[in-house]
Amino acid sequence: MIQFQFFPRSIGITPEIKAIIDCFTSANGQIDSNVNNLPSNGVLLILYESLSKLGFKVEISKSKEDKIAVPVLFGTNNKIDKCFNADAISSDGKIVIEIEAGRATENNQFLKDIFQACMMFEVEYLVIAVRNSYRTHKDFEIIHTFLETLYISNRLHLPLKGILLIGY
Repeated sequence: MIQFQFFPRSIGITPEIKAIIDCFTSANGQIDSNVNNLPSNGVLLILYESLSKLGFKVEISKSKEDKIAVPVLFGTNNKIDKCFNADAISSDGKIVIEIEAGRATENNQFLKDIFQACMMFEVEYLVIAVRNSYRTHKDFEIIHTFLETLYISNRLHLPLKGILLIGY
């Protein structure tokens, strides 16, 4: 079952964010982690067509030429000095999607995703999609609690307009 939460909870989702949720909801039968044991690339492959229709550039393989590089630092003559890779990015460069499977919480990959999205040039929204549960971990709930604490404590201010957490 697809579940989601947008942070901060004090604002609602945009039509663009709703369209992303709809892509996951439409693919629920194929990606449901309670039934399927797909790697993140498998989930991304299933979502490829629907995300592409929304104008997203979607990573199609892990080969260097298929990676989606998002600029972080610029050097002389506006040459990109540093970039981070994304699983998908909107055509306007404002929404980044990261899909995680087994290492979302075990390796704290979601924290790396948040950090990298915060550093990416012109990115305003991050979508993190994780399994509802992985082995004995309830990944969606763990990350939900983390993000809830982050936003409620108000001690750390992110340069993003929002983070959408999706559990699949």
